[in-house]
Amino acid sequence: MKTRNILAAAFFALVFGATSFAQKSVMVGGAAMYPNKNIIENAVNSKDHTTLVAAVKAAGLVETLEGKGPFTVFAPTNEAFDKLPKGTVETLLKPENIKTLQNILTYHVVAGKMNASDIAKAIKMGGGKATLKTVSGGTLTAWMKGKDLYISDESGNKAKVTIADVNQSNGVIHVIDTVLLPKK
Repeated sequence: MKTRNILAAAFFALVFGATSFAQKSVMVGGAAMYPNKNIIENAVNSKDHTTLVAAVKAAGLVETLEGKGPFTVFAPTNEAFDKLPKGTVETLLKPENIKTLQNILTYHVVAGKMNASDIAKAIKMGGGKATLKTVSGGTLTAWMKGKDLYISDESGNKAKVTIADVNQSNGVIHVIDTVLLPKK
C-alpha cells in the first residue's frame, strides 16, 4: 500500500511537473509571464507596463481582462506612453475621462486569441495587410516589415511588436512600442 502511494505520488508529480514545465514562460519587464495566469495577474508584475496597469485600473477594466476571454492584447510599454504629448496620461487617468480611457484601452484588444503566426497568416491572406476588429469597435491594421510585425491604428500611428506571443490563460499579449489611438 505504501509503495503504491509513493508510486502514485511520483506519477502525479511526473505528469503534472512535465505539464507545467512544457508551458513556457516569457520574460517581460523583468518578470516571468506564466501561461497559466491571466492577463492581469501577469501584467502587474511587468516593470515595463506599470502605466498600462494603472490605466486599466483607472478605467475599471481589471475584471474584464481577468475574464475568460480569450483576448489578444497589444500592450504598450511605459516608454510607449511616454511618447504621448506631455500631460496626456495624467489627463486620461482623471475620473471625468474614464470613457475616453476605456475606448483607448479596448482599442488595444481583439476578441479571440491570435498568436503572431495567426496574424502573419491573416496578413498573407490579405495580400500584405490584415484588418483586426477591436473590442472598442475600431480597426487595427497588421503588416510585416521583413520579419517584424507592425500594427497601425486609424490615426496613422505605427507600433512595432517587440515581444510576441506572451501566452496567458485567457489569451495572448503582444508587447508594442507605441500607444494605438482610435480615430477621433
